[in-house]
Amino acid sequence: MNKSPAETTGLEIENLNIQSQEILVSPQELKTKLPASDAVRQSVNAHRQSICSVLNRSDHRLIVIAGPCSIHNVGEALEYAKLLSAIADEVKDNVLVVMRAYFEKPRTTIGRKGFINDPYLDDSFRIEAGLRLSRQLLLDVSALRLPLATEALDPITPQYLHDLIAWTVIGARTTESQTHREMASGLSAPLGFKNGTDGGFDVAINAIESAGHPHRFLGIDNRGQVAVTTTKGNRNAHIVLRGGDKGPNYGSDAIDECESTLRERALPTNIMIDCSHANSLKDHTRQKAVADDITQQIISGNRSIIGLMLESNLQEGKQSFGRKSQPEPGISITDACISFDETADILRTINSSLARPLRDRQETSIAQ
Repeated sequence: MNKSPAETTGLEIENLNIQSQEILVSPQELKTKLPASDAVRQSVNAHRQSICSVLNRSDHRLIVIAGPCSIHNVGEALEYAKLLSAIADEVKDNVLVVMRAYFEKPRTTIGRKGFINDPYLDDSFRIEAGLRLSRQLLLDVSALRLPLATEALDPITPQYLHDLIAWTVIGARTTESQTHREMASGLSAPLGFKNGTDGGFDVAINAIESAGHPHRFLGIDNRGQVAVTTTKGNRNAHIVLRGGDKGPNYGSDAIDECESTLRERALPTNIMIDCSHANSLKDHTRQKAVADDITQQIISGNRSIIGLMLESNLQEGKQSFGRKSQPEPGISITDACISFDETADILRTINSSLARPLRDRQETSIAQ
Protein backbone atom coordinates (compact mmCIF):
# COMPACT_ATOMS: atom_id res chain seq x y z
CA MET A 1 0.00 0.00 0.00
CA ASN A 2 1.33 3.42 -0.94
CA LYS A 3 1.73 5.79 1.96
CA SER A 4 0.66 9.42 1.86
CA PRO A 5 3.40 12.05 2.00
CA ALA A 6 2.37 12.88 5.56
CA GLU A 7 2.71 9.22 6.62
CA THR A 8 6.13 9.05 4.99
CA THR A 9 7.55 12.23 6.49
CA GLY A 10 5.42 12.55 9.61
CA LEU A 11 4.74 16.17 8.69
CA GLU A 12 1.21 17.47 8.03
CA ILE A 13 1.23 20.57 5.81
CA GLU A 14 -2.38 20.91 4.60
CA ASN A 15 -5.77 21.50 6.23
CA LEU A 16 -3.99 22.54 9.40
CA ASN A 17 -6.80 24.90 10.40
CA ILE A 18 -9.69 22.73 9.21
CA GLN A 19 -11.55 21.13 12.09
CA SER A 20 -14.02 19.09 10.05
CA GLN A 21 -15.80 18.77 6.71
CA GLU A 22 -19.15 17.25 5.85
CA ILE A 23 -20.66 16.43 2.49
CA LEU A 24 -23.54 18.74 1.60
CA VAL A 25 -26.68 17.81 -0.33
CA SER A 26 -26.19 18.72 -3.99
CA PRO A 27 -28.29 21.46 -5.63
CA GLN A 28 -29.90 18.82 -7.83
CA GLU A 29 -30.86 16.68 -4.83
CA LEU A 30 -32.36 19.63 -2.95
CA LYS A 31 -34.34 20.75 -6.00
CA THR A 32 -35.62 17.19 -6.47
CA LYS A 33 -36.84 17.11 -2.86
CA LEU A 34 -38.28 20.63 -3.08
CA PRO A 35 -39.16 21.13 -6.75
CA ALA A 36 -40.54 24.26 -8.35
CA SER A 37 -43.91 23.59 -9.96
CA ASP A 38 -44.64 24.67 -13.52
CA ALA A 39 -46.81 27.47 -12.14
CA VAL A 40 -43.96 28.75 -9.96
CA ARG A 41 -41.48 28.56 -12.85
CA GLN A 42 -43.83 30.55 -15.07
CA SER A 43 -44.38 33.09 -12.30
CA VAL A 44 -40.64 33.61 -11.66
CA ASN A 45 -40.00 33.99 -15.38
CA ALA A 46 -42.81 36.54 -15.69
CA HIS A 47 -41.48 38.52 -12.71
CA ARG A 48 -37.99 38.66 -14.20
CA GLN A 49 -39.39 39.84 -17.51
CA SER A 50 -41.41 42.55 -15.73
CA ILE A 51 -38.31 43.86 -13.99
CA CYS A 52 -36.38 43.86 -17.27
CA SER A 53 -39.27 45.75 -18.86
CA VAL A 54 -38.95 48.46 -16.22
CA LEU A 55 -35.21 48.64 -16.93
CA ASN A 56 -35.77 49.06 -20.68
CA ARG A 57 -38.68 51.48 -20.13
CA SER A 58 -41.37 49.36 -21.75
CA ASP A 59 -43.03 49.15 -18.30
CA HIS A 60 -43.70 52.51 -16.63
CA ARG A 61 -43.87 51.21 -13.06
CA LEU A 62 -41.47 51.86 -10.19
CA ILE A 63 -39.83 48.79 -8.62
CA VAL A 64 -40.00 48.68 -4.82
CA ILE A 65 -37.93 46.03 -3.04
CA ALA A 66 -39.45 45.72 0.45
CA GLY A 67 -38.99 43.27 3.27
CA PRO A 68 -36.97 42.27 6.33
CA CYS A 69 -33.33 43.24 6.58
CA SER A 70 -32.73 39.50 6.96
CA ILE A 71 -34.89 36.42 7.39
CA HIS A 72 -34.66 34.75 10.80
CA ASN A 73 -38.10 33.13 11.19
CA VAL A 74 -39.81 31.47 8.23
CA GLY A 75 -43.29 31.65 9.77
CA GLU A 76 -43.03 35.39 10.29
CA ALA A 77 -41.53 35.85 6.82
CA LEU A 78 -44.47 34.03 5.25
CA GLU A 79 -46.91 36.10 7.31
CA TYR A 80 -45.18 39.24 6.01
CA ALA A 81 -45.30 37.89 2.45
CA LYS A 82 -49.07 37.37 2.60
CA LEU A 83 -49.58 40.95 3.76
CA LEU A 84 -47.20 42.29 1.12
CA SER A 85 -48.87 40.24 -1.61
CA ALA A 86 -52.19 41.90 -0.86
CA ILE A 87 -50.79 45.44 -0.98
CA ALA A 88 -48.74 44.55 -4.09
CA ASP A 89 -51.95 43.68 -5.90
CA GLU A 90 -53.55 46.92 -4.72
CA VAL A 91 -50.76 49.13 -6.14
CA LYS A 92 -49.80 47.01 -9.16
CA ASP A 93 -50.84 49.66 -11.71
CA ASN A 94 -47.85 51.86 -10.85
CA VAL A 95 -45.64 49.89 -8.46
CA LEU A 96 -43.89 46.56 -9.03
CA VAL A 97 -43.47 45.22 -5.49
CA VAL A 98 -40.72 42.65 -4.84
CA MET A 99 -40.14 41.02 -1.45
CA ARG A 100 -36.71 40.99 0.15
CA ALA A 101 -35.71 37.46 1.16
CA TYR A 102 -32.15 37.85 2.44
CA PHE A 103 -30.68 34.65 3.88
CA GLU A 104 -27.02 35.68 3.99
CA LYS A 105 -25.45 38.67 5.73
CA PRO A 106 -21.94 40.04 5.17
CA ARG A 107 -19.98 40.94 8.28
CA THR A 108 -17.24 43.53 8.67
CA THR A 109 -15.58 41.41 11.39
CA ILE A 110 -17.68 38.70 13.05
CA GLY A 111 -21.36 38.17 13.81
CA ARG A 112 -24.33 36.15 12.67
CA LYS A 113 -23.97 35.35 8.97
CA GLY A 114 -27.63 34.78 8.31
CA PHE A 115 -30.37 32.20 8.17
CA ILE A 116 -28.59 29.70 5.93
CA ASN A 117 -25.54 29.69 8.16
CA ASP A 118 -27.43 29.33 11.46
CA PRO A 119 -31.16 28.75 10.89
CA TYR A 120 -31.98 27.87 14.50
CA LEU A 121 -30.23 30.88 16.09
CA ASP A 122 -28.33 28.60 18.45
CA ASP A 123 -24.82 28.41 16.95
CA SER A 124 -25.51 24.89 15.67
CA PHE A 125 -24.65 26.05 12.12
CA ARG A 126 -26.86 23.48 10.39
CA ILE A 127 -26.25 24.84 6.91
CA GLU A 128 -28.01 22.04 5.04
CA ALA A 129 -31.12 22.69 7.11
CA GLY A 130 -30.73 26.39 6.37
CA LEU A 131 -30.69 25.73 2.64
CA ARG A 132 -33.71 23.42 2.87
CA LEU A 133 -35.76 25.84 4.98
CA SER A 134 -34.79 28.77 2.76
CA ARG A 135 -35.85 26.97 -0.40
CA GLN A 136 -39.15 25.93 1.14
CA LEU A 137 -39.87 29.52 2.13
CA LEU A 138 -39.08 30.73 -1.40
CA LEU A 139 -41.45 28.13 -2.81
CA ASP A 140 -44.21 29.14 -0.38
CA VAL A 141 -43.83 32.85 -1.20
CA SER A 142 -43.61 32.13 -4.94
CA ALA A 143 -46.95 30.33 -4.68
CA LEU A 144 -48.40 33.73 -3.71
CA ARG A 145 -47.16 35.04 -7.09
CA LEU A 146 -44.98 37.56 -5.26
CA PRO A 147 -41.57 38.33 -6.84
CA LEU A 148 -38.55 37.64 -4.63
CA ALA A 149 -35.22 39.43 -4.19
CA THR A 150 -32.09 38.34 -2.38
CA GLU A 151 -28.44 39.24 -1.86
CA ALA A 152 -25.94 36.94 -3.55
CA LEU A 153 -23.09 36.52 -1.09
CA ASP A 154 -21.73 32.96 -1.05
CA PRO A 155 -20.85 32.00 -4.65
CA ILE A 156 -22.15 28.44 -4.13
CA THR A 157 -25.62 29.33 -2.81
CA PRO A 158 -27.20 30.45 -6.13
CA GLN A 159 -27.18 26.87 -7.43
CA TYR A 160 -29.54 25.94 -4.58
CA LEU A 161 -31.96 28.86 -4.53
CA HIS A 162 -31.71 31.30 -7.42
CA ASP A 163 -34.09 29.53 -9.76
CA LEU A 164 -36.76 31.12 -7.53
CA ILE A 165 -35.30 34.65 -7.46
CA ALA A 166 -36.60 37.51 -9.63
CA TRP A 167 -33.98 40.15 -8.67
CA THR A 168 -30.58 39.95 -7.01
CA VAL A 169 -28.29 42.47 -5.36
CA ILE A 170 -24.55 42.43 -4.80
CA GLY A 171 -23.78 44.28 -1.58
CA ALA A 172 -21.50 47.26 -0.98
CA ARG A 173 -18.79 45.08 0.61
CA THR A 174 -18.67 42.65 -2.32
CA THR A 175 -19.34 44.84 -5.37
CA GLU A 176 -15.58 45.25 -5.85
CA SER A 177 -14.95 41.50 -5.55
CA GLN A 178 -13.92 39.75 -8.75
CA THR A 179 -15.57 36.55 -7.51
CA HIS A 180 -18.94 38.29 -7.16
CA ARG A 181 -18.67 40.08 -10.49
CA GLU A 182 -17.98 36.75 -12.18
CA MET A 183 -20.85 35.11 -10.34
CA ALA A 184 -23.16 37.98 -11.29
CA SER A 185 -22.30 37.52 -14.95
CA GLY A 186 -23.93 34.09 -14.82
CA LEU A 187 -27.01 34.83 -12.69
CA SER A 188 -30.34 34.39 -14.47
CA ALA A 189 -32.13 37.31 -12.83
CA PRO A 190 -31.58 41.06 -13.31
CA LEU A 191 -29.44 42.49 -10.55
CA GLY A 192 -28.21 45.61 -8.83
CA PHE A 193 -24.72 46.48 -7.66
CA LYS A 194 -24.59 48.72 -4.61
CA ASN A 195 -22.11 51.57 -4.58
CA GLY A 196 -19.03 51.04 -2.43
CA THR A 197 -19.05 51.89 1.26
CA ASP A 198 -17.33 55.22 0.48
CA GLY A 199 -20.45 56.30 -1.43
CA GLY A 200 -18.71 56.67 -4.80
CA PHE A 201 -20.13 55.33 -8.06
CA ASP A 202 -17.04 53.96 -9.82
CA VAL A 203 -16.86 50.59 -8.04
CA ALA A 204 -20.46 49.74 -8.90
CA ILE A 205 -20.18 50.99 -12.47
CA ASN A 206 -17.02 48.94 -13.00
CA ALA A 207 -18.95 45.95 -11.66
CA ILE A 208 -21.84 46.54 -14.08
CA GLU A 209 -19.41 46.58 -17.00
CA SER A 210 -17.62 43.46 -15.76
CA ALA A 211 -20.80 41.47 -15.13
CA GLY A 212 -22.05 42.30 -18.60
CA HIS A 213 -19.21 40.32 -20.18
CA PRO A 214 -18.58 36.55 -20.33
CA HIS A 215 -16.33 35.02 -17.67
CA ARG A 216 -14.74 31.69 -16.87
CA PHE A 217 -14.17 30.65 -13.28
CA LEU A 218 -14.30 27.75 -10.84
CA GLY A 219 -17.71 26.94 -9.43
CA ILE A 220 -20.03 24.00 -8.79
CA ASP A 221 -22.54 22.43 -11.14
CA ASN A 222 -26.04 21.22 -10.33
CA ARG A 223 -24.59 17.91 -9.06
CA GLY A 224 -22.34 19.73 -6.62
CA GLN A 225 -19.17 18.89 -8.52
CA VAL A 226 -16.41 21.44 -8.99
CA ALA A 227 -16.66 22.75 -12.55
CA VAL A 228 -15.17 25.37 -14.83
CA THR A 229 -18.11 27.72 -15.32
CA THR A 230 -18.40 29.76 -18.51
CA THR A 231 -20.98 32.58 -18.45
CA LYS A 232 -22.67 34.63 -21.15
CA GLY A 233 -22.70 37.91 -19.20
CA ASN A 234 -25.66 39.56 -17.49
CA ARG A 235 -26.86 42.61 -19.43
CA ASN A 236 -29.57 43.48 -16.90
CA ALA A 237 -27.35 44.98 -14.20
CA HIS A 238 -27.81 48.46 -12.74
CA ILE A 239 -26.55 50.59 -9.86
CA VAL A 240 -28.09 50.84 -6.38
CA LEU A 241 -27.25 53.98 -4.43
CA ARG A 242 -27.13 53.33 -0.68
CA GLY A 243 -25.07 56.28 0.55
CA GLY A 244 -21.62 55.94 2.05
CA ASP A 245 -19.07 57.15 4.56
CA LYS A 246 -19.61 60.75 3.45
CA GLY A 247 -23.37 60.55 3.88
CA PRO A 248 -26.45 60.06 1.66
CA ASN A 249 -26.31 60.03 -2.14
CA TYR A 250 -29.99 60.05 -3.11
CA GLY A 251 -30.32 63.83 -3.61
CA SER A 252 -30.87 65.30 -7.07
CA ASP A 253 -27.24 66.49 -7.35
CA ALA A 254 -25.93 62.99 -6.64
CA ILE A 255 -28.45 61.48 -9.07
CA ASP A 256 -27.37 63.92 -11.79
CA GLU A 257 -23.73 63.03 -11.20
CA CYS A 258 -24.49 59.32 -11.33
CA GLU A 259 -26.47 59.76 -14.56
CA SER A 260 -23.58 61.63 -16.17
CA THR A 261 -21.08 58.96 -15.15
CA LEU A 262 -23.28 56.18 -16.54
CA ARG A 263 -23.67 58.06 -19.84
CA GLU A 264 -19.91 58.59 -20.09
CA ARG A 265 -19.46 54.83 -19.77
CA ALA A 266 -22.19 54.18 -22.37
CA LEU A 267 -24.38 52.39 -19.81
CA PRO A 268 -28.16 52.68 -19.34
CA THR A 269 -29.14 55.33 -16.81
CA ASN A 270 -30.97 52.95 -14.50
CA ILE A 271 -30.68 53.93 -10.84
CA MET A 272 -32.27 52.32 -7.78
CA ILE A 273 -32.22 54.04 -4.39
CA ASP A 274 -31.74 52.17 -1.12
CA CYS A 275 -33.79 54.19 1.38
CA SER A 276 -31.97 52.56 4.31
CA HIS A 277 -28.29 52.27 5.31
CA ALA A 278 -26.26 55.47 4.86
CA ASN A 279 -29.06 57.13 2.89
CA SER A 280 -31.18 57.09 6.05
CA LEU A 281 -28.15 57.82 8.23
CA LYS A 282 -28.84 54.36 9.71
CA ASP A 283 -32.07 55.67 11.20
CA HIS A 284 -34.98 53.52 10.02
CA THR A 285 -37.48 56.28 10.73
CA ARG A 286 -35.91 58.32 7.91
CA GLN A 287 -36.70 55.80 5.19
CA LYS A 288 -40.06 57.43 4.47
CA ALA A 289 -38.38 60.81 4.03
CA VAL A 290 -35.99 59.29 1.48
CA ALA A 291 -38.90 57.64 -0.37
CA ASP A 292 -40.80 60.96 -0.37
CA ASP A 293 -37.75 62.75 -1.82
CA ILE A 294 -37.45 60.14 -4.59
CA THR A 295 -41.16 60.48 -5.34
CA GLN A 296 -40.80 64.25 -5.64
CA GLN A 297 -37.78 63.91 -7.94
CA ILE A 298 -39.82 61.73 -10.30
CA ILE A 299 -42.74 64.21 -10.17
CA SER A 300 -40.22 66.94 -11.06
CA GLY A 301 -39.11 65.07 -14.15
CA ASN A 302 -36.43 62.54 -13.18
CA ARG A 303 -36.16 59.74 -15.75
CA SER A 304 -33.38 57.57 -14.34
CA ILE A 305 -34.76 56.34 -11.00
CA ILE A 306 -36.30 52.94 -11.67
CA GLY A 307 -36.82 51.74 -8.12
CA LEU A 308 -36.18 51.95 -4.42
CA MET A 309 -35.53 49.62 -1.49
CA LEU A 310 -37.14 49.57 1.95
CA GLU A 311 -36.10 47.59 5.03
CA SER A 312 -39.43 46.58 6.49
CA ASN A 313 -40.80 44.00 8.90
CA LEU A 314 -44.04 43.14 10.66
CA GLN A 315 -43.10 45.50 13.49
CA GLU A 316 -40.71 48.45 13.50
CA GLY A 317 -37.28 48.62 15.11
CA LYS A 318 -34.71 45.97 15.92
CA GLN A 319 -33.80 43.78 18.88
CA SER A 320 -30.83 42.04 20.42
CA PHE A 321 -31.11 38.45 21.53
CA GLY A 322 -28.93 35.91 23.25
CA ARG A 323 -28.30 32.28 22.42
CA LYS A 324 -30.59 31.18 25.26
CA SER A 325 -33.40 33.61 24.48
CA GLN A 326 -36.03 33.75 21.75
CA PRO A 327 -36.51 36.88 19.64
CA GLU A 328 -39.68 38.92 20.03
CA PRO A 329 -42.10 38.19 17.16
CA GLY A 330 -41.97 40.31 14.02
CA ILE A 331 -38.97 42.47 14.95
CA SER A 332 -35.67 42.50 13.06
CA ILE A 333 -32.56 40.99 14.66
CA THR A 334 -30.24 42.86 12.27
CA ASP A 335 -30.89 46.37 10.90
CA ALA A 336 -33.85 48.30 12.27
CA CYS A 337 -36.89 48.22 9.97
CA ILE A 338 -40.03 50.22 9.46
CA SER A 339 -43.32 48.46 10.23
CA PHE A 340 -45.48 46.80 7.61
CA ASP A 341 -48.19 49.41 8.19
CA GLU A 342 -45.78 52.22 7.36
CA THR A 343 -44.56 50.26 4.34
CA ALA A 344 -48.13 49.95 3.07
CA ASP A 345 -48.64 53.70 3.50
CA ILE A 346 -45.46 54.42 1.49
CA LEU A 347 -46.55 52.08 -1.30
CA ARG A 348 -50.00 53.63 -1.48
CA THR A 349 -48.50 57.13 -1.58
CA ILE A 350 -46.16 56.19 -4.42
CA ASN A 351 -49.01 54.56 -6.32
CA SER A 352 -51.26 57.61 -6.11
CA SER A 353 -48.62 60.33 -6.42
CA LEU A 354 -46.76 58.83 -9.38
CA ALA A 355 -49.66 57.47 -11.44
CA ARG A 356 -49.42 60.27 -14.03
CA PRO A 357 -45.69 61.17 -13.76
CA LEU A 358 -44.54 57.58 -14.36
CA ARG A 359 -46.72 57.25 -17.45
CA ASP A 360 -45.65 60.68 -18.71
CA ARG A 361 -41.97 59.84 -18.52
CA GLN A 362 -42.53 56.51 -20.29
CA GLU A 363 -44.37 58.32 -23.11
CA THR A 364 -41.50 60.81 -23.33
CA SER A 365 -38.95 57.99 -23.53
CA ILE A 366 -40.91 56.30 -26.32
CA ALA A 367 -41.24 59.57 -28.23
CA GLN A 368 -37.49 60.09 -28.08
